[in-house]
Order: sequence, then structure tokens, then C-alpha cells
Amino acid sequence: MSNFASLYEEVLITEGLKEYLPYAERFEELTARLLAFNARTNITAITDEKEIIKKHYADCLLVAKHFPENAALLDVGCGGGFPSLPLAIVRPDLQITSLDSTAKKLVFVGQTASEMGLNLKTLAGRAEELGRKEEYRERFDAVSARAVAALPVLCEWCFPFLKKGGLFLAMKGSGGLEELSAAKNAVKVLGGTLKEAKKDSIDGVVRYNLLFEKCAPTPSLYPRSNGAIQKKPL
Repeated sequence: MSNFASLYEEVLITEGLKEYLPYAERFEELTARLLAFNARTNITAITDEKEIIKKHYADCLLVAKHFPENAALLDVGCGGGFPSLPLAIVRPDLQITSLDSTAKKLVFVGQTASEMGLNLKTLAGRAEELGRKEEYRERFDAVSARAVAALPVLCEWCFPFLKKGGLFLAMKGSGGLEELSAAKNAVKVLGGTLKEAKKDSIDGVVRYNLLFEKCAPTPSLYPRSNGAIQKKPL
């Protein structure tokens, strides 16, 4: 067993994620690609293998079961590919689109997905602009977002992409419940309702995974321009 595999096993067993142990080789390959790319172009500040497993992989694996089978999933603000890439490894049934406005990060995500044979494509642009376009608006079964923006802002970016009945998963830190309280009006206005606010932890650090359902079409006014969203969140 490689050193990475040993670390991967240790972390996943500790965090109650042992069902994903069979994917160790795939995550070892992803880690090698991440560190090699990161040496040339900064993608992540986390470069220790065990920390990558804990803070990037295990955190994303916590939410892998939330998405319906064969769902078209949009990952808004995917950054270096989290949760997109871990989800693509353990949920090959998902049709993942990774959205970000930073081209260098999408280069890594797209190249890695292609070379690893993952069911993932990339989309460059800004959520508040693409969410108004017919080809993307209300076209996805699920939307995810991890460490992207405050929840009232994030809701306006994400809900327009969802079909009625679709799911929005916001991955938040220890302040998740405070953000949820601040976003109550935004969720209602944008056509959503809270399904679950699940408290988790990774390495003792509290996480909140907030799951919403799209119950009604998002009014055509939204999303507004990013300036308006930031200046006066719903």
C-alpha cells in the first residue's frame, strides 16, 4: 500500500467515509495531477497530502449521496475542482458541469477530467450572467457551491439554473446557520425551500451542508447584475 493510500484510508475511516475506500487509486492520481499543476500555476494553498484528503476530498465526499441518480449537476464557482472532481470520481452517473470565471482553474479541471475519463465538462463565465441565458436557465437537476459567497448572494447566483424540483446544495462552514437565517428571504423570493440543514464535521471542524429544493420558477428579474446583488442582497 502506498503512503497516500495509507493516509487516505486513515482519514476516511476516521471520518466515517469508508464506503469510498475503493477509490484510493483514483484520488491518488488526482492528487498527483493537482500537485504537479499547482507547482506551475497556483490552484490551492493546501499541498500536504493528508490535508488535501481531509480538507478537499473528505469534505466533498460528505455530500456525494445528496444528488439524484444521473442528475445534471452544475458546480458554481468550482475553483480548483471541488466538489466537482471528487464527485465525478465517486458518482460517475452524474453529468457535471464545472462553472468558474477563472480560466487557469478551469484549465486544470477540464484537463484532469479529460485525462482521467471523468463525466465532467467545464463552463467559463459569471453565474449572474449565464443564469439569464436560455441555454442554462432552469436546465439543471442540481446545483452545488462550496466556499463561494455569502448565502443570500449565492442563492441569487444558483437558483436560476435549477429546474423546478431541482436541488441546491450550499456547502458552508461553522457560520452556516447564521447565513441560513440571513438568506430566508432570498430563498423564498427565488422559488426555493429548505429541505435539510445537516451539521457535519471534518477533522473536528464544523461544516453545514444546506440542501434546498426549487419549488417555483425564479422570477425573471433574477439574477440581477452582480453590482446590484452585492449592494443589496435579497
